[in-house]
Amino acid sequence: MEQFKRQPRLPKFANPRRYDLTLQPNLDSRKFNGSVEIDVEIVSETRFLVLNAADLAIERDSVSFKSRTTDREEFRALGVELVEEDEILVIEFDGVINVGEGRLRIQYQGTLNDRMKGFYRSVCEINGEKRNMAVTHFEPADARLCFPCWDEPAMKATFKITVVVPSELRALSNMPVVEEQMEGHLKIVSFQESPIMSTYLVAVIVGLFDYVEDQTSDGVKVRVYCQVGKGNQGKFALQVAVRTLDLYKEYFATSYSLPKLDMVAIPDFAFGAMENYGLVTYRETALLYDDRHSAAANKQRVATVVAHELAHQWFGNLVTMEWWTHLWLNEGFATWVSYLAADNLFPEWNIWTQFLSVMTDGLRLDGLAESHPIEVEIGHAREINEIFDAISYRKGASIIQMLQSYLGAECFQRSLASYIRRYASLNAKTEDLWAVLEEESGEPVNMLMNSWTKQKGYPLVSVTMKDHKLELEQSQFLSSGAEGDGEWIVPLTLFCGSYDTRKNFLLQKKKADLDITDILGTSGTTGSFLGNVNQRKWIKLNVNQTGFYRVKYDDELSSRLRYAIEGNFLSAADRFGILDDSFALCMACKLSLCSLLSLLSAYREEVEYTVLSRLISVSSKITKIVADAVPELLGYVKQFFINIFQHPAEKLGWEPRQGESHLDALLRGEIMTALAIFGHDDTQNEAVKRFCAFLEYRNTALLPPDTRKAAYVAVMQRVSASDRWGYEARLRVYRESDLSQEKTRVLSSLTNCPDPDIVLEALDFSLSSEVRSQDAVFGLAAVSKEGCDTAWKWLKDNWDQIVKIYGNGFLISRFVSAVVSPFSSHEKAAEVEEFFASRSKTSIERTLKQSLERVRINANWVRSVREENSLPEAVQELAYRKY
Repeated sequence: MEQFKRQPRLPKFANPRRYDLTLQPNLDSRKFNGSVEIDVEIVSETRFLVLNAADLAIERDSVSFKSRTTDREEFRALGVELVEEDEILVIEFDGVINVGEGRLRIQYQGTLNDRMKGFYRSVCEINGEKRNMAVTHFEPADARLCFPCWDEPAMKATFKITVVVPSELRALSNMPVVEEQMEGHLKIVSFQESPIMSTYLVAVIVGLFDYVEDQTSDGVKVRVYCQVGKGNQGKFALQVAVRTLDLYKEYFATSYSLPKLDMVAIPDFAFGAMENYGLVTYRETALLYDDRHSAAANKQRVATVVAHELAHQWFGNLVTMEWWTHLWLNEGFATWVSYLAADNLFPEWNIWTQFLSVMTDGLRLDGLAESHPIEVEIGHAREINEIFDAISYRKGASIIQMLQSYLGAECFQRSLASYIRRYASLNAKTEDLWAVLEEESGEPVNMLMNSWTKQKGYPLVSVTMKDHKLELEQSQFLSSGAEGDGEWIVPLTLFCGSYDTRKNFLLQKKKADLDITDILGTSGTTGSFLGNVNQRKWIKLNVNQTGFYRVKYDDELSSRLRYAIEGNFLSAADRFGILDDSFALCMACKLSLCSLLSLLSAYREEVEYTVLSRLISVSSKITKIVADAVPELLGYVKQFFINIFQHPAEKLGWEPRQGESHLDALLRGEIMTALAIFGHDDTQNEAVKRFCAFLEYRNTALLPPDTRKAAYVAVMQRVSASDRWGYEARLRVYRESDLSQEKTRVLSSLTNCPDPDIVLEALDFSLSSEVRSQDAVFGLAAVSKEGCDTAWKWLKDNWDQIVKIYGNGFLISRFVSAVVSPFSSHEKAAEVEEFFASRSKTSIERTLKQSLERVRINANWVRSVREENSLPEAVQELAYRKY
């Protein structure tokens, strides 16, 4: 048996073809009994079978293998060893099993765990009484916690599932129920056999639910299940799902492949959602929408998450990645397609402009030396969780957007439909997709895209104007300011003075000159372009930010772009891009903070939601760096940003206007929150007044859902250990609400307090039994600048408990990144490194390295800001400039 231990993958001498799985959960004892019969194809003779299993008690005497191709009727197990370290079950039989087909039988017991993975317990509340549910979550590699199986995505099989439950409970699985039989107080629920699929997509749920239902144009029944009493909150997601299934059927030119689709809101859920075939599971915040108490941001999240998960029914479930190296094929495409669906369903949301925030998240992570390629080698299953990150999802989606822009929307859609048809029910690699796109388009897609998926990072394209040419040079951008050695084939786009002058160019080497005489609209000389001040023409690369790269302009080109921003001659996407690239260059110490702040003053008339939302994020980061670098200037910098944000805030007001846009509703909450944090007295006073009205009457029109978080944050700015009213009042809101979105709003503002003692109390509350374990991280992500050291000490003091609760799961890495990343000194980096030297786990190793790199980047930025001699005069002038 030793030969099978410490191996990253299962041996290849057997393949599963069909599982007959029976589960009997006991919700009171939190145990379950299971039996599985697996039809197996033996491809080379063996005395052993090796499959995945973990945390299961195998009944040794129940293990047998019955061959269909040998005279011997049955093989019995001589040895059965569950190797917990490797999560494998090694079975040695009493004879050699020949090539051919047979059936493996195993009976076992397990525990409904509290770790939100495998087969686990969730807790709901019905009429004030807490009730247990049984829920599965198997992605990426936790089906093995529920039943012995070949738990790798390429090991596809069909599944015949039976669940034995108390008669009053409902059992759900991937397929429709075909039979229910009563045995005393128990109900035996048999489900239709599934099509071929991977183990991570199998799902079973047991509990009490309300539901709403509808059907698609071709008769697919769609239901949204939720806790008893919350049925109406599922109606919006139901509408989105029905319309999205019809849209995807047309877009992929392939019908949804199952007879039903159930979507279930789970009270305890680690991820946002999970695309189980035909039984999609969600956090409540990602599926339920309350007309009175959910914000516009909640509505958009429900729509995009539902669209994302339903995209997986094609990209991921019907066509599945061969191994986790190609995870991005699932997640990158589902992310991109979800925006396609949202744009189709809600065109007024300007969702493709909002997509820029997706790209920014990808650029931010990929600017680290500790990033990873989109296609990342995965050895052991324990490494998989860490690549469910902004590279797989957001960079993946961004390079798809870049490729679609390059090939054209019609060609791209036609190619995807061909890919789905060719690989339906099969597994695919990245190269398989490129091959289909290449066939359909005639473009060298494989050559173009390999530089984007097989190496980490992305290029910074530096631009200088000389004569009638642009001198272009690419180098790998790193947020540290260092230069990497990556090189890409970059599909460049640019225009000069007008969007009608667009030009495309493929940058295939490190340096190139581009003749732009044809779009200059002049005699083609530098003098005629740069010398005519009145003409004020500008050149902008990366038109509408469809490319996954940054741009650095020479001083003159930068000056002209500022003029274009002030004159509102650029699209919102291009204004966003200039802002985001300039901020990144400043962080990398390639642009002074003086220059960045001067550029930001050009956005004083900005009204577009996506641009302002990014400006708010940038302003938050700048103030934190200034607080560490030159704290004596912090007041001036805050006043500068207050001056910028007051204009849109006054235009929007605190209360929604009749017929206002979805984007105005999104912006109102964010802009009021920013002003509250920056200490704007009028905003804070108004927020406190409206919060008091809300405490008296929860349905007051004075504090609608879109501005509640702003009010919560504003109240916390005035809380201290000696004046706890606001904190206690917020806890009261938390305890009295049964809406997950409301609880999240409270948690994500409790720690945003300038008093470290209150921050500590809020962090302790987040680990209490009153807060679901999936939600504890919300408070960490919102800790005030004054509370960062407190949060670090709290993390160290509670680390053992956190590890016990979260184990190797996805959430534990968020504790590390949220607490560590905001620091900005090399001394703190060394302290963090020392603490984790003896405590590091495989599941946080990559996250820890990335967080430490961010700390060092911040430290370098602080040093650079301190060296800017002209900064004091500049920020004082900006703070008191009258617009």
